[in-house]
Amino acid sequence: MQPHAGQPVGHAGKPVGESHALMIMVHGRNAAPRNILDTCSVLDRPDFTYLAPAAASNTWYGHSFMAETASNEPGLTSGLHVIEGLVQDALARGIRAEHIMLLGFSQGACLAGEFAVRHARRYGGVVMYSGGLIGPPGTTWTWPGSFDGTPVLLGCSDVDSHVPKTRVDESADVFARMGATVTKRIYPGMGHTINAEEIRLTQRMMDAILADAPA
Repeated sequence: MQPHAGQPVGHAGKPVGESHALMIMVHGRNAAPRNILDTCSVLDRPDFTYLAPAAASNTWYGHSFMAETASNEPGLTSGLHVIEGLVQDALARGIRAEHIMLLGFSQGACLAGEFAVRHARRYGGVVMYSGGLIGPPGTTWTWPGSFDGTPVLLGCSDVDSHVPKTRVDESADVFARMGATVTKRIYPGMGHTINAEEIRLTQRMMDAILADAPA
């Protein structure tokens, strides 16, 4: 069962096929592609192609990302398949993996990060705004592969009611162990949101891709 199969994919920036720099943007719970695509104007990198898949009923999986994994099926696996399909389509179009970024907010950050560790390779970047890797307390992430220096950003509040700081710390450690270049930012008292520093750090990743990708 694939509840998210066939859902629309939002788009911003360069038309698909006209840019060699791609960002896959994954929206949060009870949201839609337009919500995460609003971030494009702040990122201000029009030479990127931005793709934002939609979750069925606006939610990728039903429970907390730290619930028992089985309780979040079939939505979790279906969401991972949606991201995989977008990555594979981009590769088939000649976009190199190191020019593809995965970015998400909240539930979308969890899904994007989980996809990345299950499919580790050299990406252009992985950005997790207010999220962590998926699984109940005590989960160990032992997927094969290496990120080969992929820049990874994890940013979150120290008092986020949805994302414990301990899970952000665990997630950063997993990415580092798998060969990523990790930047972790824990912001005292910040809400469940995205701040200006996180945007600047994301822009640095994007600029590195644009400098390397064919015009």
